[in-house]
Amino acid sequence: MLAVRDLEARYGDTQVLYGVSFDIDAGEVVSLLGRNGMGKTTTVRSIMGLTRASAGSVRLDGRALTGAPSHMIARAGLGLVPEGRQIFPNLSTRENLAVADPGKAGRPGARNTWTVERVFALFPGLAERSASAGAQLSGGEQQMLAIGRALMTDPSLLILDEATEGLAPLVRAAIWQAIESLKAEGQSILLIDKNLDALLRIADRHYVMEKGRVVWQGDSPALAGDASLQSRYLGL
Repeated sequence: MLAVRDLEARYGDTQVLYGVSFDIDAGEVVSLLGRNGMGKTTTVRSIMGLTRASAGSVRLDGRALTGAPSHMIARAGLGLVPEGRQIFPNLSTRENLAVADPGKAGRPGARNTWTVERVFALFPGLAERSASAGAQLSGGEQQMLAIGRALMTDPSLLILDEATEGLAPLVRAAIWQAIESLKAEGQSILLIDKNLDALLRIADRHYVMEKGRVVWQGDSPALAGDASLQSRYLGL
């Protein structure tokens, strides 16, 4: 499905990614791990075309995405839930979801399986706030709305960048439960998060980054069983 090869990126004269490569197969949940500042978000931004890669390639289902504008990458089937949520504060919950409808976006081949009502079934709390403006929602509700908005594009791959950071425990639990439900439905997902216990339970495979490079990859049993790896690269 997603193939990232030898990805490099710079901020001005400073290189921040050095030959990042990884794969995500259809139906897989994969995590991208590492301490703060190791290049995880830059990797996602480079995949999405929000930060221009200086070298390397990104392909989705064999289609080259490298160098394409971000809106075309989103229409190709990558759904991003970014840090900071970035919902529309003046639109209602329902309107925030409706503007991301793939029929309106016109993505070729969109299956249009996600509807507003299906998002409300995944996050029942949002249904109760369907008429509330985005700015009136709690942080947890805004995060659920950001996830729902990404799903409304009917993505082949859903990317969640720190989707549970700074949220109350009950809200985090609801989001992890929703992610598990999506996995059970066969949704491909790339996760960036600091909750290792949840990632070990949900993700099929993991990639660990340090200083802009992938330094380890493996499955959950291998990561769970390597305390020195967790200490060295994750600070646990």
